[in-house]
Amino acid sequence: MKTSKLSIRLLWYITPLVILPLLFLGGFTLTNVTNSTQKQADLIMSRFVEQQQQKIFNYIDSFHSTAKLLSNSPVLSDFLANDISANGNYTRKLGALMDVFASYSEAYPDIISINLVSASGKSDAYYSNNLTTAPKSYPFFNRVLQSNLSTQQFMIQKDDGTTSLYFIQRIDSVDYYLKRPQQLGFIVIHIEPSILNSSILEAPYNNTLNLMLTKDGKILFSSDYNMRGQYISEYELNQVHDLADIGMLSTIELSSIDKIERMIFAVQMPGGYYYVSTIPKGVLYQSGKAISLITGLIVIISIITLPILIFIVVRNLLLNPIELLGAASHRVGDGDLSVHLPAHTNDEVGVLFNDFNHMVNQIRHYQQQLEEYKHHLEDKVESRTKALEAMNSQLELAIGQAEQANQLKSRFLANMSHEIRTPLTAIMGFTEQLLHNDKVANDKQHLSTILRNSKHLLELINNILDLSKIEAEKLAVDLSALNVVQLVHDIESIIQPLAQEKQLTLNIDYQLPLPRTIYSDVTRLKQILINIANNAVKFTENGSVSVCVHYLQASQKLEFVIKDTGIGMSEHQIERVFKPFEQADATTTRRFGGTGLGLCISKNLALLLGGDVTLESEVGVGSRFTIRVSCQLSDDQPMLEFLTQESQLIPEKDPLLSFATNNFEANILVAEDNPDNQLLIKLLLQTWGLEPDIASNGAQAVEMALVNDYQLIIMDMQMPVMGGLEATKMLRHAAYDGPIIALTANVMNHDIGTYLEAGCNKALAKPIDKDALENVLVSYLHLEKDNQNKWDSLLKSEKFQQITDNYLANLPTYLEEVKTLKHCNDWEALRSIAHSIKGSSGCFNFDEIYHSAAALEENLKSNNKVPRDELVNKLIAAIEQAISGKVT
Repeated sequence: MKTSKLSIRLLWYITPLVILPLLFLGGFTLTNVTNSTQKQADLIMSRFVEQQQQKIFNYIDSFHSTAKLLSNSPVLSDFLANDISANGNYTRKLGALMDVFASYSEAYPDIISINLVSASGKSDAYYSNNLTTAPKSYPFFNRVLQSNLSTQQFMIQKDDGTTSLYFIQRIDSVDYYLKRPQQLGFIVIHIEPSILNSSILEAPYNNTLNLMLTKDGKILFSSDYNMRGQYISEYELNQVHDLADIGMLSTIELSSIDKIERMIFAVQMPGGYYYVSTIPKGVLYQSGKAISLITGLIVIISIITLPILIFIVVRNLLLNPIELLGAASHRVGDGDLSVHLPAHTNDEVGVLFNDFNHMVNQIRHYQQQLEEYKHHLEDKVESRTKALEAMNSQLELAIGQAEQANQLKSRFLANMSHEIRTPLTAIMGFTEQLLHNDKVANDKQHLSTILRNSKHLLELINNILDLSKIEAEKLAVDLSALNVVQLVHDIESIIQPLAQEKQLTLNIDYQLPLPRTIYSDVTRLKQILINIANNAVKFTENGSVSVCVHYLQASQKLEFVIKDTGIGMSEHQIERVFKPFEQADATTTRRFGGTGLGLCISKNLALLLGGDVTLESEVGVGSRFTIRVSCQLSDDQPMLEFLTQESQLIPEKDPLLSFATNNFEANILVAEDNPDNQLLIKLLLQTWGLEPDIASNGAQAVEMALVNDYQLIIMDMQMPVMGGLEATKMLRHAAYDGPIIALTANVMNHDIGTYLEAGCNKALAKPIDKDALENVLVSYLHLEKDNQNKWDSLLKSEKFQQITDNYLANLPTYLEEVKTLKHCNDWEALRSIAHSIKGSSGCFNFDEIYHSAAALEENLKSNNKVPRDELVNKLIAAIEQAISGKVT
């Protein structure tokens, strides 16, 4: 097409009007992008260092708290009592203190050793997880004595470049007459600083160098291991100190490290240490330079392409329509009436096109009237042809429906073949194993598998028979009185374990008022609700499933709404889901299984019960099933009795969840700071035959739980010294696996979620509900009792007796080893074998051997040589007595 003069003039005016603003905007954008990328890099560095600082602060504070908690331990106070040596309880109290030290060491894997040091520097009690002896002195102990601080920490670097962390807690007692604290000693906790090592190795960018410096410039930690133990110059240390004060990213050349210009961010840590993160300036701003280059390239491309695009748009909107209208007018002038300008926008050009088309149509209309009589016969033929085409279309539609029905039948037969053959394969295979193999192990497990697959096969057959009866209109319903609350409770008890297995939330919502009793077929109604609720759980991967119940006064029907947050369905799938032998699609069948009969049967059963089942769903959001059933009222039945209060929504109590029908022997710990609540809970538990131990705060609860064996802990969440949340976390960290029940006045969902996430098994609200407390205690104590019964059964089993006999057969070997080590005075090896004998004898109920070995191990740990020979002889005598009992 020839370029018009108007196009050339338009391009001449557009080009300068676009290029000049783009140049200004591009320069402004390039400047801002450069500045923003540099600020972003600065922000990333500062946030990284602040995060590392906070992480180290938290790590240090946690061990300060641990040292303080350990210093307040009643066992430690008992050990430091003035009359400890006079009454001869030193060994017992030292053993109890070492147990406390060991429990803290197990709870915190970073603890290397715990040392109780007197004010003179002497080690009174020392525990190490690697069995090393107590150090004779600490290089920082003079500074500890000279300081008035009750809590201190020190970082000491070893010759190999590694650094250890020490936490010191001063132990004071109060002179009640002079009101002046008396210094009893210090708790020294030696820590392997894993968090500090990992923090130093983290980096926001490649080539980042992280350092931790002392106040004299020594490198304690470094992401470059070879730099540990080196010193930076005094001038560089002063620069780091100034940067830590202003808290800004700045450029410094650390000549002590290399000659590279680095961007440095520094913060000051407790004890005069500095955390420094550095990165070469070129590396830090490299990404910003790349973004600036890309921005400049985009500006240049925009300057070149934007005028061209504007010209193309204007030409398409204005110049091309004008040329098109001129060409069409020329064709009409030549007698071509088939011209039709394309539809255009509603602007002036579009109106001009419409007027032109209207003019041509009018001319064509008059000519068609002249030709109509000539083509009358052809019109009839054309009409007949269209009728035949319509009939062919209907025939093709019928053929397609027949083919679809055949495909559905084939798909159903294939699906049912798979569903039926799968349990049959398991039934036949395990039955053959039991019939032909007399030495099959786990025959109860095989019979259980056969029974489970038989029930599954029976369910498939029942679904097919139910559908056949429904289609033959021979399925009868048995109307009887049913309790609505009990019905929903039964559904909840079946669906709740399925939801918990998939970590889903099951919500039950009663919308009052509700009828207490309706007249319906309880079996068929349960079948409907369980089928739909089970589907809701099956097709939901995460989120929740809710069941809402309310009464429709106008229609006298009971409505159940089951909603889920599952995969959902499209409109096309909703149309098919209630048809027999169909699921939403083939992918659903392969992924979730099933016959496709459940929803079809449920809908037909609801129709038989005077209601219906409807569905609303959205793909990826979830589904909402509404089940309505008639209350089946008649003249010979009484009026409905309505439930109007939430207290009436409690079903009949299960006797298994009552202390009246159970007898438990359990050690229970109650952590509660309020004396009145302590007395109330204790009276309740005593009424049920339980005698609890009481702890007044979380610190006491942690210590008592680590020393004693409790089957269950009731934990208040708000307590002094240490709250229930912190105590629960510490117990779980220390491997306590018993149930912990939270007591709290904060019953919001996010509060309950916080307690459960911390390790609580259940949360009960204050004021205390006696029935709720009873149900929770009985349910968890049942689990503990079942576990104990399993253990008792194991002890009586033939397999356990065989293992016990094997252990007895090995006792002479242990006896010879003990005698040999005693003769050689190898006390360290004797302590190790005493520990081994203690663990194994306790498992096989040889109590005399267990107590003798435990006493010998404690003696060898404490280095008390006085009763050592006597304890060894007791162990030898206990083993010989067990051997002689076996022989007789």
